[in-house]
Amino acid sequence: MTTLKPVVRKARTDGFYPVYIRIVHNRKPGYIKTDKIVDGTHISKKGEITDPVVNEFCSRLVLTYSDRLNRVDASSWEVKEVIEHLTTVDEDVSFSDYAKAHIAKMEADGHIRNARNYKLSVQHLERYLGSDQLKFSQLSSAVLKKWIESLAKTNRAKEMYPVCVRQIFRAAILNLNDEEKGIVRIKFNPWLKIKIPKADKSTQRAISAEACREFFFRPLPQTKMISPLPELGRDVAMMVLCLGGINTVDLYNMKKANYKRGVLCYKRAKTRNHRTDEAYIEMRVEPFIRPILEKYFSGADDDFLFNFHERYCDSDSFCANVNNGIKKICKDMGMKPDNYYCVYTFRHTWGTIAQNDCDANLHDVAFGMNHSHGLRITRTYVKVDFSPAWRLNAKVIDFIFYSDKPSKQGKAKDIEEPEEKLFRITSKMMINGRAHFMGKLLAEITDIGFKNVDMVISALVKKLPSDLAVGSSVQFTILNCDSQRDVVYHHTKGKGF
Repeated sequence: MTTLKPVVRKARTDGFYPVYIRIVHNRKPGYIKTDKIVDGTHISKKGEITDPVVNEFCSRLVLTYSDRLNRVDASSWEVKEVIEHLTTVDEDVSFSDYAKAHIAKMEADGHIRNARNYKLSVQHLERYLGSDQLKFSQLSSAVLKKWIESLAKTNRAKEMYPVCVRQIFRAAILNLNDEEKGIVRIKFNPWLKIKIPKADKSTQRAISAEACREFFFRPLPQTKMISPLPELGRDVAMMVLCLGGINTVDLYNMKKANYKRGVLCYKRAKTRNHRTDEAYIEMRVEPFIRPILEKYFSGADDDFLFNFHERYCDSDSFCANVNNGIKKICKDMGMKPDNYYCVYTFRHTWGTIAQNDCDANLHDVAFGMNHSHGLRITRTYVKVDFSPAWRLNAKVIDFIFYSDKPSKQGKAKDIEEPEEKLFRITSKMMINGRAHFMGKLLAEITDIGFKNVDMVISALVKKLPSDLAVGSSVQFTILNCDSQRDVVYHHTKGKGF
């Protein structure tokens, strides 16, 4: 049972008494301060308020509070929960303030990079609506749809920004609303009527080994700077390419404690908070790249392995300057701006050359690039041997920097490319033909001099067993050894041959 009554407590220094609504709930007292005051002449000897205007106001307030309590089951509540319900139920909650608190908690929990994305999302929404004090009630589905439409020309923000704001909404509804108690401070969820667009598909940024050699071994653009950006861009790009596609944020944050006996032992910043193995990897520093790393080593009294933090305030600034340096080299090479490389070009290139030119499968590439590749749980209890990633990294370095072999990258075709429908044979091509029946190899030939497919099939038919029953279906596979294209034909004895 809850009782409510207007009361006064202690006098202020000016002699006036603030008026409160005293709440007694389950024999525990609590107080809600009103904006009314009375002087001593309007307080009886028993402490009752005698001011008629204040009493009328308090009576209406008590009726309002009683009505609110009658609409919920507050029997098991603490008195502070009753007060919170009575004082906040009609309050228009600030989205901006809640978002700031939510982002601050993310930063405190170590989700620095995600928190930055959330902050950018909220700031963009506030700029769009022209206020940094937005209320939840302002963010209707119609308003949010127009905001999302304004992001239509962006590549990634059109998905990322709305997702971040939606996550803040979900957290607020979970934390501020309590349907069991009838507390609904956020009256509606506008995201139920909104479809968030997908971000544009990221383009393939990988370049060939030949392009890498041209980039890394051309003279740097002339500059008067002591520490020129093109030199930084080239060196960091080489670090990325020769350390398994490492990210710049991991280079920036690398500590001396992470460098053990020529091996970088670190947790990938981008995914360490989302994986049970904390995205831990060990990458050996090959002799080829070691002088570049030593060039940027920090002083003996510094905890950081590299001196990048001495020149750049954070990893984003570092990455931006690295990209500027890379672009200056690309400009000097006469490339068009749309084709300029960036630091991520060399991470993509590591994976592409590892798969196309070093005979690695996608599982090996994912392992070397520290992707979880579906083994998140397994990696938490298996002592992982990272040496396969080291050997693959060494192969990539050898292929690019210790050979002049052409890359196979141009042979990888997109699904959209037109299919080569014609299978051509000339007498100068080496042809391999095989005939199978019920999975068994019956005949095989490898030779030149065939002018067409029929000639190959005829040569194979001559080698088939004479007791093969009429009506048997034989599979003829013909491989052009020069173009590595093959075709399969099914012929029936008595009809096709």
